[in-house]
Amino acid sequence: MVLLWQVLLLAGCDYFVSEQQAQVPFYNRDSRGRADTIGKLGTHSISIPAGVIDGWARYIGDPGDFADPKIKAKYQRPPESYDLPIESFGFQYRITDGDIYTSFRQTEEDYRRDNETLIPYGKPFPWADVIIYGEYDAAPLNFNFTVQDDFRVSKEVTNIDYIQQPQPLYGLTVYKANNGIDPETGEPWKSDTLARDRMIKKDQAGNIKTYIDCQFTQHINSCHHMFYNDDWHIQVWISYSRTYLPQWQEMEGNIINILDSWRVSPEGKLLGKQIGKA
Repeated sequence: MVLLWQVLLLAGCDYFVSEQQAQVPFYNRDSRGRADTIGKLGTHSISIPAGVIDGWARYIGDPGDFADPKIKAKYQRPPESYDLPIESFGFQYRITDGDIYTSFRQTEEDYRRDNETLIPYGKPFPWADVIIYGEYDAAPLNFNFTVQDDFRVSKEVTNIDYIQQPQPLYGLTVYKANNGIDPETGEPWKSDTLARDRMIKKDQAGNIKTYIDCQFTQHINSCHHMFYNDDWHIQVWISYSRTYLPQWQEMEGNIINILDSWRVSPEGKLLGKQIGKA
């Protein structure tokens, strides 16, 4: 009787250990043994190479940066898995060749050198800040309302109308504040604080899928670029020097290619070669 009890106890322990092990996901690792960041971004499970993310990934349900410290202290994130929905994360994208920043890879040295040799001398910086947002609600994946509301606010708050320009720019429909003229002086804007150029791109159904606004009066003008991707069910934000605006479509395509390279099976098996892996 005692022997039977011991056998049952050991069997129960084995089952418990096996169950616990089954809950621990497989992690892909880089050449230094660092584990990837895992989760589900929009519609696809991904494994983000270690050293790529600028800061950390935020998952759905995580307290915000300015949440009550007591709430943060009590919060317990669900166990990591390839189904845990990712809210957002960021990384650095190199516009000139489509590569990305990864610590302990050549791009780390490249990024540092470019910071030291380009920015202090007012030269265009070839790196873009990228933030990816997973979209999980039923809201439409377009900027139709956003653009309309931005134009409305501009008119109601600053009395500035945005006028569509007759010629597209790099395939984008362009809108300029009061046709590029400061109404107070009758001359071209000397400050773009309230008058940044705005550009859009619609899909075949007429929905705005890309929305870009750019400075035009600074020594180095910057652009804030947003686009949606239906396959991934994500919104992407990119910030970069206006010098690189002609490459806006290439940026969108390359960023999706980067995400595609991080896709994995439900068990964590890579579906391709990861871009940015150290």
